[in-house]
Amino acid sequence: MCKKDNAYYITTAIAYTSGKPHIGNTYEAVLADSIARFKRFQGYDVRFQTGTDEHGQKIELKAAEKGVSPKEFVDGVSDQIKSIWDLMNTSYDKFIRTTDEDHEKQVQKIFKKLYDQGDIYKGFYEGMYCTPCESFFTPSQLVDGKCPDCGRECTPAKEEAYFLKLSKYSDRLIEHINSHPEFIQPESRKNEMMNNFILAGLSDLCVSRTSFKWGIPVTFDDKHVIYVWIDALSNYITGLGYDCDGESDELFKNYWPADLHLIGKDILRFHTIYWPIMLMALGVPLPKQVFGHPWLLQGDGKMSKSKGNVIYADDLVDVYGVDAVRYFVLHEMPFDNDGVVTWDLVTERTNSDLANTLGNLVNRTISMTNKYFGGEVRRGGVTEPVDEELKSLAASTAGVVCEKMDKLRVADAITAIFTLFKRCNKYIDETTPWILGKDESKKDRLAEVMYNLVESITIGANLLKPFMPDTSDNILSQLGAGERSMEELGSFGLYPDGGKVTDSPKILFARLDPAQIAKKVEEINAKNAPAAKTGKDADEAAKNADGAAKDAEAAGDKTDEDRIPLTIKDIISYEDFSKLQFAVGEILECEEVPKSKKLLCSKVLVGDKVLQIVSGIKAYYKPEQMKGKKVMVLVNLKPAKLAGLMSEGMLLCAENEKGELALMVPEKDMKAGSEIC
Repeated sequence: MCKKDNAYYITTAIAYTSGKPHIGNTYEAVLADSIARFKRFQGYDVRFQTGTDEHGQKIELKAAEKGVSPKEFVDGVSDQIKSIWDLMNTSYDKFIRTTDEDHEKQVQKIFKKLYDQGDIYKGFYEGMYCTPCESFFTPSQLVDGKCPDCGRECTPAKEEAYFLKLSKYSDRLIEHINSHPEFIQPESRKNEMMNNFILAGLSDLCVSRTSFKWGIPVTFDDKHVIYVWIDALSNYITGLGYDCDGESDELFKNYWPADLHLIGKDILRFHTIYWPIMLMALGVPLPKQVFGHPWLLQGDGKMSKSKGNVIYADDLVDVYGVDAVRYFVLHEMPFDNDGVVTWDLVTERTNSDLANTLGNLVNRTISMTNKYFGGEVRRGGVTEPVDEELKSLAASTAGVVCEKMDKLRVADAITAIFTLFKRCNKYIDETTPWILGKDESKKDRLAEVMYNLVESITIGANLLKPFMPDTSDNILSQLGAGERSMEELGSFGLYPDGGKVTDSPKILFARLDPAQIAKKVEEINAKNAPAAKTGKDADEAAKNADGAAKDAEAAGDKTDEDRIPLTIKDIISYEDFSKLQFAVGEILECEEVPKSKKLLCSKVLVGDKVLQIVSGIKAYYKPEQMKGKKVMVLVNLKPAKLAGLMSEGMLLCAENEKGELALMVPEKDMKAGSEIC
């Protein structure tokens, strides 16, 4: 197998067909699309795949509730998901469904091959099962007796099952991750996977079920259906025509291994442990990179229907338009921390960034070109020092955008483009075309100013296309400008001397009235609210509401009774507080303190010093979980001996009402030694 030199294969996680995706789910498809479009812009032969995950017990139950077959249910939801991806102008090359016949056949062949070579074996599974996550857990993996992933109730389950030998490949996986530092990104996600899962020891993975039927049957044991992860994860290769008998399509040979699996941070474990081990067992090269993006949260937390805080992409588009929504979700998401979406925020960004900074700039430039030169854009030849800063920024912006996109820092790339647009607005204020236009002797100077503006906007609009494709086309059309290659965008002055802008400029983004938007949002919320129930339906609704309350509690919504009373200790002065010195530390080593039931001893890097700190957290953390963590440290605590070891500081922890401890960690990936103030 020999991948083409300029091939670039990018995938999203396939969306689960349990219901309509909210804007947080949709964000991933838009993010992947912007990367795919940008790679095409750079000249890559891009293959962009997305799709839907359609099997499992949860689907079987939902279909039964609706009184339809599972296939009828997923057909409807998959069509809905695809229509939203299309609405958001995503340029995928393949929309795969795990109910596709060719996919199902290959999954069966993959399962049989792994069984025949001894990587899958039959046994029994007994443990705690989470239906929403379709995952088994041991009792020790539960958090407060609930699912560690979603916080919902788990039920005891025991059934015959087939297992994939994860432990057989764990050493190879560790070696691959260590020798390919780019494999798991961002870096914080890699540390999480290594310390919390892989180094702690891998248990073999349950890969079949007998307690439901909506799945791909195991060909040699018809009691079993193939469990979700072998089915769902295999889509990345079956969608390219992979065949484990050696008869793979040219697509697979040309595009595999994948350059980027773009997924949510909550399913990183499946893509960086289960999936690479499956590929190792199949003798298939591993993907080059798995990027676990953060979540897009509603203003009051993670979106869920039970919390009643869901925002849908089509509703946002109805109010703001496709490109405004694309701009918001791409620009407002940090690289490795969760972002927030609210109606008020989208309105504010639309008015400030899109209507004011960009829309007003384009409209003013075209209007002045028409007013002073009849729409003609020509070189005047009269330059001033103020021109150079704008021209230099315009010519260098493409390089900055490429640098940011190479690191998948999409929000930063968009910021660089809008920095150019803001500089254009400042340039208008500096050069005052309306004053130059009153003086006939300044005509050539005015022409040069207008040319510089049109050329700079043309560069910015070209760079904007992967992120806001329709807006980019609109701007270029109004300017009478063509599309340019990435190489051409590094030069200033390619707009043709004598070119013409449109004589009837159109508003790109109108300013929005927040009061009118608020009324629209009320209508949308009323439309999306569940219908009122009566009689038996009301009883059922009450049960559902009770379940929703439990979901909300698991997600972090607490009542007054759930909050821990705060007892204020002695009041201290600011001078007292200022004596304490806090900093970010990175744990280099950690080991148990001999003969101690409570203590761990850590070597903590703080700036240019390594402190030895003894902490009573052994009941909550294993030494291998500690290594690599960034923590908050009190660094100027007087050294003291604990269990015969000198302790030179204190690791800060939070303690709940049960006395359980959790280390305090910085929200962002801060350097060791960063001051906490």
